[in-house]
Order: sequence, then structure tokens, then C-alpha cells
Amino acid sequence: MLLEGKVAVVTGGTRGIGRAVVEKYLEHGAKVVLWGSREETVNKAVSELKSQNSSWEVSGMYPDLTDAKAVEDAVLAVKEQYGSIDILVNNAGISHSTPLYNYTAEDFDKILKLNVSALFYAILPTAKIMKEQGGGVIINTSSMVSISGQTSGVGYPTSKFAVNGMTISLARELAKDNIRVNAVAPGVTKTDMVAALPEAMIQAISATIPLGRPGEPEDVANAFLYLASEMASYVTGEILSVDGACRV
Repeated sequence: MLLEGKVAVVTGGTRGIGRAVVEKYLEHGAKVVLWGSREETVNKAVSELKSQNSSWEVSGMYPDLTDAKAVEDAVLAVKEQYGSIDILVNNAGISHSTPLYNYTAEDFDKILKLNVSALFYAILPTAKIMKEQGGGVIINTSSMVSISGQTSGVGYPTSKFAVNGMTISLARELAKDNIRVNAVAPGVTKTDMVAALPEAMIQAISATIPLGRPGEPEDVANAFLYLASEMASYVTGEILSVDGACRV
């Protein structure tokens, strides 16, 4: 039980990688508050998890992640209910594969708002709580495209390069407060987001994976577990690739 007694907030926790992270944390003794975009999907996920294991302590919230005040209020509500926030996983995000010439300014701004600004909105109030309690762990979801870029949809890799910069910079700034900040950069993983990419893009990327298969959400969740645990107590400012050595 690597996370016994810890309190974790996981954004984008209703499905895909986020859901796998929630389950992994619950399996290892954490109390988890999963955040989603809609009340119905959050309630459904919480209900399913409780049915899966009645001893798991899991609840849900659905703040608007692009609203700084709503996010701060949600963070403070978690602190009030559980007394602490030990782990923050910023997993919510959107992908985009639109060619540049079909982009609009609104498309680009929407991606940066959810994939970058929303992380800052969650980190700021949470870091203050972690500092007061003597430490904590923040883990952001990056992407393999933060290293290699991608051939279309420039807003998504741009946002993930920004996530890496935020992660490394905050790791250096918050180390004095015993707050570790890392990111996980998944490769091609069997999630709804990947399924939304053009089939030709998925096939082209999958063909370059040296391990010969796309990742499973659990493969990525294992990295989030490691970084949240005391096994990674001297690891901060890292972008951990979980991509089967794919470097497209």
C-alpha cells in the first residue's frame, strides 16, 4: 500500500488514463477525489468505483477547470473535507489535430486554457496547502509530442511543451517547500483521446513503437503511482516518458 492515508485529487479522472490513475491510487490506500467535466460522468465513475470495491474512499467534483475561482473553491473544499491534499494529478486536457490553415484563434486559445492555464489554476491553491502541511506531490500529464512535436494540430504540442516548462520550473521553485513536481509523458495509449486522432496518424505512430504495441492506461498509471510514492522521494523536475521508446 504505497499511498496509505494519502489524499489525492485527480483531474480528468472519469475515464482513460485519469481513471486508471484513480483506480491505482485507490488500490494503494489513497483517498481520491476525482474531478470531471460533467456531474453525470463524475457520479457514474464514483458509483462504478464504489461498486468495484466498497472499501475504497472515493468522491467526485466537477469544477470548471478554466475558471480560476471555481478551481480554487474546489481545492479548498477538498482540504476542508479531508484535512489535507497530498497529491495533485493534473490529467484533464484536450487534443487537437486540425491543420494550421484550418485553425482559428479560438481553437488555439481553448487548448491552452485547458491544457496549461487550468494546471496553474489548480496548482496555485494546492501548493499553498501543501506548503502549510509540510510537503506534497504534483504530477502533470504531458505527452510524447512535448518532445517530438506532431505533424498537425500545433496547439496540442505547444501546450504540452508549456506543461514541461511549468513542471521543471515549479520543481525548482517548490523544492524548498518539500513539494515535488513531475510530469508523465505518455505515448500512444488506448484512450478515447487517441481514438479521436485520424486513423492514418495512429497507424503511422504505432508502427514506430519499438515495444510493438500501444500502451495500456495501466502502464501509464504505474508511472503516476511511482512518482506519487516515497519510492520517488528524490525525484523532482522530471518528464517521465511512458511511450515504448517511440520517438516520432
